[in-house]
Amino acid sequence: MRRLLCLMLLSLALPAVGASLLDSRPSATLGSSSLSNSSDFLPVHEAFRLSLIEATPKSIKLRFVPTEGYYLYRHRFQFHAEPADIGLETAQLPAGEKKHDEFFGDVEVYHGILDVEIPRKAGDNRAFTLAVTYQGCADKGLCYPPETERLAIGDIGATTTPSVWSWKELALFFLAGIGLTFTPCVLPMLPILSGVVLRGQVGGLRGFSLSLAYVLPMALCFAVLGALMGMFGASLNLQARLQSAWVLVPFAAFFVVFAIAMFGLFELRLPQFISSRLDRIAGKTEGGSLWGAAVLGVVSSLLVSPCVSAPLAGALLYISASGDALGGALKLFALGLGMGAPLLVVATGGAAWLPKSGPWLVTVKNIIGVLLLAVAIGLISRVIPGEFTLLLLGTLWAGVALFLRTLEFTQKTPVERFAQLLGLLLLVYALACWYGALTGQTDPLRPLGRTPGALMTNNTAAPAAGTWQTITSPAELEKALSEAKNAGQPLLLDWYADWCISCKVIEHEVLPDPEVNRQLSGYRLIRFDMTESNSEQRALLDRYKLFGPPALLFFGKNGAELADIRIVGEIGTTDFIARIVKANDQI
Repeated sequence: MRRLLCLMLLSLALPAVGASLLDSRPSATLGSSSLSNSSDFLPVHEAFRLSLIEATPKSIKLRFVPTEGYYLYRHRFQFHAEPADIGLETAQLPAGEKKHDEFFGDVEVYHGILDVEIPRKAGDNRAFTLAVTYQGCADKGLCYPPETERLAIGDIGATTTPSVWSWKELALFFLAGIGLTFTPCVLPMLPILSGVVLRGQVGGLRGFSLSLAYVLPMALCFAVLGALMGMFGASLNLQARLQSAWVLVPFAAFFVVFAIAMFGLFELRLPQFISSRLDRIAGKTEGGSLWGAAVLGVVSSLLVSPCVSAPLAGALLYISASGDALGGALKLFALGLGMGAPLLVVATGGAAWLPKSGPWLVTVKNIIGVLLLAVAIGLISRVIPGEFTLLLLGTLWAGVALFLRTLEFTQKTPVERFAQLLGLLLLVYALACWYGALTGQTDPLRPLGRTPGALMTNNTAAPAAGTWQTITSPAELEKALSEAKNAGQPLLLDWYADWCISCKVIEHEVLPDPEVNRQLSGYRLIRFDMTESNSEQRALLDRYKLFGPPALLFFGKNGAELADIRIVGEIGTTDFIARIVKANDQI
């Protein structure tokens, strides 16, 4: 049972890691794995949700909600009225995040909620259709073709309110709330609260009613906080603003402070003048009554906040990125219900199910502290050199290894031996990080860099495996596939577009590799250029169940696609070579 509860405790790291939503982009130092099929990406309308917020005689307000891990290009927006004589002024777009790309130069992108206002010319209140064109990409290496959605602008003043919450998210927040209950500073409060709230009236409908009267007001207080963050977080566009070193470094320090507190160097408390007043209010409240339980619930929501501030901060940042006041309220309400669920169990006579306070809580505190330090490193990795990030990660995991007594060779229990083995693995990884940092590496997933074969260079000129034939229409593609089938020749189809950054990476860094060219000898090489992104090209994407470039599809000598080997999104040289070898075994 205790092991199960320890696993539940790890769930409270999820809201804390949610603080990494300060920047939903993958860090350049954090790396990313290649993807193999379209199911790894969302359809364009799910990746970027467009809603009409408000239509007035003066302006039209739109809202884009990119899913986490996706972003929109500022310069790719276009807004047109149908019919064209409807009067619209230039759309007002906020400043985006600065992004420098070696192929496209300096661009601006939006990762968070984006509100767009389009002024209308005075006196023209006719109904019309607004055509909205936009383009975005996935952080993991897929660029969608330009997309156009049409919104009917009819009755002036009509509004829609987008909601971006789901039952799955509510369930996750509820589970996170349960996990927060078992933190070292909240769990010991359960017997105290049960005694004050219930006053001996444990079990039955009375005990359940009293505990529910305590839990609901506490959850409602969290809901109010979630609604405010969803409302004002969206208007401030916090996710886009919280990108600079001036913000990321203080937030990283914030998590370091809470980590130190978890290690027991000091205790987090509300200021004395606040906590003393709350204690007096709680002390004067009559227990055993529904009204008294409700007051205690409100007070407790304030008292326990310092104990769970780091995970709660991550949850609030996640809600601010959603821009949904109702969803924010429901999510934190679910969090509050989760925190109160164990008290309901106690109230109905289940106190024996709960674990007792003991030394295991210290271990839990230490685990939480390590996770908070990892979050802090993840935050500042966006504003410091990758080599320094590796040094910090190496130091963190080396410290954990020493804490697990990895280098102490004394008689140990089986559990201690397992901890020593885990510590040894962490120490090896820490040494790899330090070595990587000293040799100029930046990727924590590959601290030692690429394999020697991959290091043979992306910049070295390579003998061509064959001539790439560039085509732009479905008819040309059908002809190429038919010719390759008749000749009994395997074919590699590369989906490409000039506006696709990841396509450029593959073209310049992967395809020129000597080993890639050697493995592709004998293939017919076809590049389908869909830069124009016309209706025929987009229909072809749908036919092959693709969302956009880059994608690399292998066809055997019989003309059939090797669907289990297709590559969607950006891929590295080593992984691409492995795919070619696998394809060669099947053709």
